[in-house]
Amino acid sequence: MPGSPRGGAGHGLSPVDRRMLLVCSFVLAAALGQMNFTGDQVLRVLAKNEKELSLLRDLEGLKPQKVDFWRGPARPSLPVDMRVPFSELRDIKAYLESHGLAYSIMIKDIQVLLDEEREAMAKSRRLERSASSFSYSSYHTLEEIYTWIDSFVTEHSNIVSKIQIGHSFENRSILVLKFSTGGSQRPAIWIDTGIHSREWITHATGIWTARKIVNKYGKDRIVTDVLNAMDIFMEIVSNPDGFAFTHSMNRLWRKNKSSRPGIFCIGVDLNRNWNSGFGGNGSNDNPCSETYHGPSPQSEPEVAAVVNFITSHGNIKALISIHSYSQMLMYPYGHSLEPVSNQEELMPVGSLSTGLMTAASSTPSALSSVTLGTMASCCRPHRSSPQPRRHGWPFGPSWSTR
Repeated sequence: MPGSPRGGAGHGLSPVDRRMLLVCSFVLAAALGQMNFTGDQVLRVLAKNEKELSLLRDLEGLKPQKVDFWRGPARPSLPVDMRVPFSELRDIKAYLESHGLAYSIMIKDIQVLLDEEREAMAKSRRLERSASSFSYSSYHTLEEIYTWIDSFVTEHSNIVSKIQIGHSFENRSILVLKFSTGGSQRPAIWIDTGIHSREWITHATGIWTARKIVNKYGKDRIVTDVLNAMDIFMEIVSNPDGFAFTHSMNRLWRKNKSSRPGIFCIGVDLNRNWNSGFGGNGSNDNPCSETYHGPSPQSEPEVAAVVNFITSHGNIKALISIHSYSQMLMYPYGHSLEPVSNQEELMPVGSLSTGLMTAASSTPSALSSVTLGTMASCCRPHRSSPQPRRHGWPFGPSWSTR
């Protein structure tokens, strides 16, 4: 019935044809080592009221899940963006149409963009090998980024060092760059990127920012003043297991790779695993959900490592988490609509920041999303360059280093 989405169904395909299509897709994915998303679309829905938002939230609660929300149902003024697998398109579109929910197609075929991205990476890798240099205008694997970190620290040992703060679920090193001009336990700023593993543009932003810091120290007054007074800690790969998996098998993987006995689905949304607001708005208790918060606060080793490092340091003054979608600046708390105690201080700072970053970019859409926090919370703001997306693609097959 059109009033509720049913099991998988492709456009005009018989059940036998659909099964054959799925079998062929799995065979192709196994042969290429990557999942295939041919025919998957990204739909944008603008809900007019809370009732329509509720209808969209019902899609999120389906088991198994049939849509992947890139921008979830929040409030009527914000669009809802969701990836719909090809096998579910007919049912999901019928559900939207039966409830009078107007939608537009943002991305007609995700695999086309993935193929373009993979081709660009291969070309860049060939150029890097021939030039024996690291390209700051291309995406890189986990191994390439960790190799770059070692070289970067060696080259700039007067100001940068590497700290291992823990290990991931699959026992990969969790590394942090420390930018410091000397002293111990100085006031510090924490910056992390890539907590959602598929947001490759954030890792690239972290690398680009790290290079910018060392190049500008001693030349730019603001960067110089900050480093003379404070340290900067930067975690470029906050989710190493998930990031490795996006390169080896599933480009759109978002969570980490943790597994638990008796639970079929794997992975936890690390950005929902913090103690602050655990289990609240924007998270899900379904282990198969892209926003699954995990069994308990800080249950994931990737989150626990950050919490232990920051609390043991004791003098972190600001937390900034860089994301790649929604084009917004958010400050504490991201899980609540209640005003924070220092709202009157944060709001002017946020307004000034977004204005300056918009002016520094060629267009407002050239801003990527970040999360700005304090010691008490974690949330979400805005940053300029590199460009986070093209043609509605939030993970960015092309970007610039202006």
